[in-house]
Amino acid sequence: MPLTILYFAWVRERIGQAEESVTPPTDVVSVADLIGWLAGRSAGHAEALAEPERLRAAVDQNFVALDAVITGAREIAIFPPVTGG
Repeated sequence: MPLTILYFAWVRERIGQAEESVTPPTDVVSVADLIGWLAGRSAGHAEALAEPERLRAAVDQNFVALDAVITGAREIAIFPPVTGG
């Protein structure tokens, strides 16, 4: 089943797109696995996703840790830490 990936802020800028639809392989079961797999899609993906510890994620609009399982998810957002003000 296709999964919608949303990118925000400098992640979006480095990848060069705000959104894409992907069908990851079956061994991609967590957000961290997904980030690793996405990093191989292009040079921009590799640059944006090179340091996963600097990233945050939301699965179906709920903030999650990078070890969160993505089975059954429809949308995953990947973004840098957010600051308020």
